[in-house]
Amino acid sequence: MDTSHAGKTQAFVPIKEIRNGIMVLKQGGYRGVLICSAVNFGLKSRDEQEAITLGFQNFLNTLDFSIQIVINSRRMDLRPYLSILEEKMVDQKTELMRIQLREYIEFINTFADQTNIMTKSFYVVVSYAPHLTTASATGFLQHADTKKKDVSGDLAFEEDRAQLEQRFSLVMAGLANMGVRATPLGTEEVIELLYRSFNPGELENPIRLDS
Repeated sequence: MDTSHAGKTQAFVPIKEIRNGIMVLKQGGYRGVLICSAVNFGLKSRDEQEAITLGFQNFLNTLDFSIQIVINSRRMDLRPYLSILEEKMVDQKTELMRIQLREYIEFINTFADQTNIMTKSFYVVVSYAPHLTTASATGFLQHADTKKKDVSGDLAFEEDRAQLEQRFSLVMAGLANMGVRATPLGTEEVIELLYRSFNPGELENPIRLDS
């Protein structure tokens, strides 16, 4: 790995560190990420759709802080699934089953080559800017010009983390009213999400929402 190139790249990333799943920005603010389940809006009845729409409107109106909704779309990596099928093919007791499984694997390979099979992940980014002159967020990892605060101290971090987690609770409760489950990402999951965001060509396993 070219460490000099990596250092230049990191200079453009506005993150100072990630602690307990929370991004500490160089400018002094915080970002936390909730991963959310999906709702198949198109399969709902008209009344259900109107209820969801109204619920979403009410949810936004109850917030007195900034959030950002992020939809991450990427091509699905079928290689792990195909590897499992190839292992199972060896265990088949009859030649007919092995042939059928081999043909199925070939079909999946051909279908994947001809069709972009996409998977979508849904996130809500919650911001918190403690004691800043301007607290409104303007992007996933940026906010307007602010007075920088030292967030390196453990006590200051824990206090600000508690404030951010209160916002998590409000967002999670509002989404739950619409049938959307949400849970905060941990440190490793945030790192994975950021890596995918800055390396969109990479094929990686999805971050999963625990059931």
